[in-house]
Amino acid sequence: MNIVKAFVSLSALQHNFLVLKQRAPHSKILAVIKANAYGHGMLEIAQALRDLTDGFAVARAEEALTLRAAGIESKILALEGFFDEKQAQEFAEQNISCVIHSEQQLAVLEQISLPQALDCWLKLDTGMHRLGFLPQQFKQLLPRILACPNIFPDYKLISHLACADDLEHPLTRRQIHSFSELSSGLDCERSIAHSAGILLWPQTHADWNRPGIALYGISPQVDTQGADFNLQAVMTLQSQLIAVREQPKGESVGYGANWYAEQNTQLGVVAMGYGDGYPRCAPNGTPVWVNGRVVPVVGRVSMDMLCVDLGPEACDQVGDKVVLWGAELPVETVAAAVGSSAYELVTKLSSRVQLSYVR
Repeated sequence: MNIVKAFVSLSALQHNFLVLKQRAPHSKILAVIKANAYGHGMLEIAQALRDLTDGFAVARAEEALTLRAAGIESKILALEGFFDEKQAQEFAEQNISCVIHSEQQLAVLEQISLPQALDCWLKLDTGMHRLGFLPQQFKQLLPRILACPNIFPDYKLISHLACADDLEHPLTRRQIHSFSELSSGLDCERSIAHSAGILLWPQTHADWNRPGIALYGISPQVDTQGADFNLQAVMTLQSQLIAVREQPKGESVGYGANWYAEQNTQLGVVAMGYGDGYPRCAPNGTPVWVNGRVVPVVGRVSMDMLCVDLGPEACDQVGDKVVLWGAELPVETVAAAVGSSAYELVTKLSSRVQLSYVR
């Protein structure tokens, strides 16, 4: 039996979806399930949301095609678009919507023959400066886009906010203004709000919203938690104590001997390490939940195990449940202690962690 599990609450997932829908009741929703649904299991999450959402968004063609092969008939948007003619053909055959973000992609669509026109979302670079048409480039290319027979006439405009998690950053307002200006006068649907936009910037709510991290109960804003927005943790990463040991004062534990006991205490050894995706860089003091209390990680996280200081009076026993993050211990708290982001923690879990779905 695998004792290292990530329990995924589908009821919490659906609760979070409805919370986000209530924030922008007049917007349609593309649920973002890229990167294996942020580590939660793409196919299972899609099945749980298929009757609620207006569609799904993924990053890459492979993810979109996997959803189609699994029988997901909902709208699917590939956020990175196609990389070559073969993928464009597959999108047309499988009725997959795609983002067009470069003149090279447009040139491909002008030259090939497709079985049907693509549902294209034209990406505008309003300030993120990764992908997308710059404003002047978009204005120059729009006549070609409208004339291209492989682009469905009912195109959509999309952009991505770079700093929406920071309410004081001026870039967000500049991006909103740029997106509004570029789309003014165009008869098309628009999308710019991701999780932070939905929760923090009501003026970004457009025809389509694209929640990602917030669906999983995690706050997109630094120094806040999902619960601050009435979101519920979807994932609980759990293991067990596999040993409880007496630790004399002055003795070290683990590789590198970077922690020494300041008093006689008891150490718990947990079946969890960087081979499971737990961060190796987690410093001494990183919180872990055991039997109703938070205890600190001590010593270096190894591939298969980590140690926690249970305290000198501990009554914990081998087999006791350990929560690395979840409803008892927000993943945002762990991420802050590690100096990482909650996004990274949940998406880096390895295949050794068994996903178990709670319905």
